Amino acid sequence: MSRSAKTLPSILDAVGDTPLVELSRFTAGTQGRLLAKLEYLNPGLSKKDRIGLQMIEEAEASGQLKPGQPVVELTSGNTGTGLAIVCAIKGYPFVAVMSRGNSMERARMMSAFGAEVVLVDQLPGSKPGQVSGGDLDLVERAAQRITRERGAFRADQFRLPGNSRAHYLHTAPEIIRQTGGKFDAFCDFIGSAGSFAGCARAFKEHDPGIKCFVVEPSTAAVLAGRPATDPNHRIQGGGYSMASLPLFSPLDADGYIQVSEDQAIRACRRLAREEGIFAGFSSGANVAAGISLLRGPISGGTVVVLLSDSGLKYLSTDLWENAPH
Repeated sequence: MSRSAKTLPSILDAVGDTPLVELSRFTAGTQGRLLAKLEYLNPGLSKKDRIGLQMIEEAEASGQLKPGQPVVELTSGNTGTGLAIVCAIKGYPFVAVMSRGNSMERARMMSAFGAEVVLVDQLPGSKPGQVSGGDLDLVERAAQRITRERGAFRADQFRLPGNSRAHYLHTAPEIIRQTGGKFDAFCDFIGSAGSFAGCARAFKEHDPGIKCFVVEPSTAAVLAGRPATDPNHRIQGGGYSMASLPLFSPLDADGYIQVSEDQAIRACRRLAREEGIFAGFSSGANVAAGISLLRGPISGGTVVVLLSDSGLKYLSTDLWENAPH
């Protein structure tokens, strides 16, 4: 029985099992198929609902998280929203620590779910909407301090294996089931690297021939071994110029794709106009990367991407400003 055919005990049971949609209008004139996993249809409007639930349930099972204990995490907004939902249902006070450079829709959404949102100023010279690794370092320090002061459990998305395990156990098997296991490549924009790591591992166990590609901003492609020429890009939620990510193994990557912020924005706008899909910056980056694969090494094949979050989270940014009709 499908999930939609029964009554669910709580909103947490609505996490996952998102649709996989072919972007046939977007790929017109291109050899091959591009399949998009609509992660923005999770309750908190992003793929991060999956990891919020996984990390909290694993912490409960291990005894690391005690009843009523505060939970703290650094976030660009999506993980914080997922954790806010989980903590609201399970009765944990939640503190989201976020850079002021991220869109304010996310802070308001977390507050609506009962989270305490602590906003951290950016580095001098940083611009709103352009969060760098240096800005993230300031948020990390604040998160560490608040965790100590409150005796909280740190739901550390950059280090806890529950992040990648959520995608290994759930996202990837859903994609394998939805495609009948028949696709050629997967590409994913890297933030914490959890979705890439979890999906790549599961895909290669299923079929070692599936190619997995890392997507990075063209000005901050440090995982590909390039210097960061401009870490203050507009593709929110990743590309933090962090050369070392605990959840990421280069052994999982068959290649690296660079996407400019303009390519990501154009792809987002085309998704909305041509496919009726309202998604965010990193989703546009993934689609742009998927198209480049179909025009290059995966020509004639099938590429799977994640549409990580909703365009509703960026209405205050220039993503939709002066979008062409």
